[in-house]
Amino acid sequence: MFLRQKIRKKDGKEHRYFSVVENKRVAGGRVVQRHVLYLGEINDTQELAWRKSIEVFEDGAIQPRTLSLFPEDRCEGFLPDASIVRLKLSHVRLYRPRQWGACWLTLTLWREVQLDRFWAERLPASRKGTRWDQVLMVLVAYRLLAPGSEWRLHREWFERSALADLLGADFGLAEIHKLYACHDLLLAHKQPLFDHLVGRWRDLFNASFDVLLYDLTSTYFEADPPFPEGDKRRYGYSRDHRPDCVQVVVALVVTPEGLPLTYEVLPGNTADNTTLRGFLDRIERQYGKARRIWLMDRGVPTEAVLAEMRVADPPVHYVVGTPKGRLSRLEQQLLAKPWQAARPGVQVKLLPQDGELYVFAESHDRVAKERAMRRRQLKWLWKRLRHIAAMKLTREELLMKLGSARSRAPTAWRLVTITVEKDSAPFSYRLDRNKLRQARRREGRYLLRTNLTENDPAQLWNYYLQLVAVEQAFKGLKDDLAIRPIFHQEEKRIEAHIFVAFWLIVLHVTLAQRLRALAPGLTPRSVLEKFTAIQLIDVHVPTTDGRELVLTRYTEPEPELRLLLNKLRLALPAQPPPKITAEAARPQDPV
Repeated sequence: MFLRQKIRKKDGKEHRYFSVVENKRVAGGRVVQRHVLYLGEINDTQELAWRKSIEVFEDGAIQPRTLSLFPEDRCEGFLPDASIVRLKLSHVRLYRPRQWGACWLTLTLWREVQLDRFWAERLPASRKGTRWDQVLMVLVAYRLLAPGSEWRLHREWFERSALADLLGADFGLAEIHKLYACHDLLLAHKQPLFDHLVGRWRDLFNASFDVLLYDLTSTYFEADPPFPEGDKRRYGYSRDHRPDCVQVVVALVVTPEGLPLTYEVLPGNTADNTTLRGFLDRIERQYGKARRIWLMDRGVPTEAVLAEMRVADPPVHYVVGTPKGRLSRLEQQLLAKPWQAARPGVQVKLLPQDGELYVFAESHDRVAKERAMRRRQLKWLWKRLRHIAAMKLTREELLMKLGSARSRAPTAWRLVTITVEKDSAPFSYRLDRNKLRQARRREGRYLLRTNLTENDPAQLWNYYLQLVAVEQAFKGLKDDLAIRPIFHQEEKRIEAHIFVAFWLIVLHVTLAQRLRALAPGLTPRSVLEKFTAIQLIDVHVPTTDGRELVLTRYTEPEPELRLLLNKLRLALPAQPPPKITAEAARPQDPV
């Protein structure tokens, strides 16, 4: 294996992307390269660390050896001895291949955050011996690895996984009524779990909570009202672009590293700007009064809440994204301000006003990127309008095609003036050069608002980058962890389902923190997919005396996965010990 570098020029800047590649010899003596791991853009230190790891890994690789196996017909000469087991090697059978690697990694992360201890104390075994903490572990692993309905988990997925082997349990953990009943036991422990996470984030990642990001998302339901009185499923602003469906709003507080601290499920018609005040009080009660900085999107705080944050004791600081439309009011004042360098390629203008500081930032890389995107859209739209103008259409057909073009290129559409006759199909279009000049002036530029009037421009820009990065991660997690679809109908179980999804974020972020120092191209999802290659198989070897030797073995990881285990500082457990069973206990359907 070796590192392969690929150079790509994008927006006038040169980017270096790295991958771990393996040479494999195929028929005809040819050698082909197999892509093993994508690392993304890594710095020189990370590149050197990967090269050293690959060298050490390859030097210490175990070379294959040829072993001689003796079947039972070649054991003449041995004295009768009860300790000697003669094997019928020609009758070896393999049973029950099941997914082991990703299940083991999930359980490892679960224990690293000490969620096994947390839930063992709060979900004790029932009088019938049901281990509710293990049932919960099954639900979490299922949602993380192969999200679907509880019925599918019961019917097929549990038997295809190695969770029973890893937990020392059996199919009793996947009884359908237990999977549903487990949801009813969870919500009472929300606040203790949040308190537990604070301690674990400090111990594992030395996290501090002086900078917090507050964000909201929503998830919708394919369900028809009416619902019971007080039900949180309501119609509202849909971030999923499904205004035809009822939804709930989920508000989440995370650290700049993406470590989740707390969340709340709100009615689906809750306005974003009505939620912040309650979370400010909650964080103050949970962590005490302190100098904190809140990073928020522009639609979250109201003017009244921002005013309260400025006069609080101690002051509650904030950095808020501001709509570009506000530039129209401040543009003349900003023109008189000088540019200051915040970091290479980024310059800012600072405008103090009414106890706040407006930060007008320009990123050269972002200017090139947004300008290229706008040009690409405008070129496509202009070509499409020319094609539509050449068609013979009715007025209704024309409006439909124009609407389709608008949805395809919304940014470019705002720069074009289109006039459609009231009673006929012909239309005219022209480029609005005033809007184009205004768009060019604002590309790659952002207006931030903060009451951190003493901070340097570079720090404020870093706060903004944290806000953007975590917002993108939050949106990606929503899709990656598949909070939808939700198969429950009762409101309490819906909230419990979202509670389980919150733990998925916890496990996802815990793995991401392990990967952070390795390479940005390695994502938690890609690592979990790599681990799914390790299967657990039951190897049955009959003996000459009618018994069977059962060897339960996980498959040996491929070289790239062993390299990944080494980099993550993880060690696979020992193989399970062999067992001797009676012939009558043999499974009926070999693989």
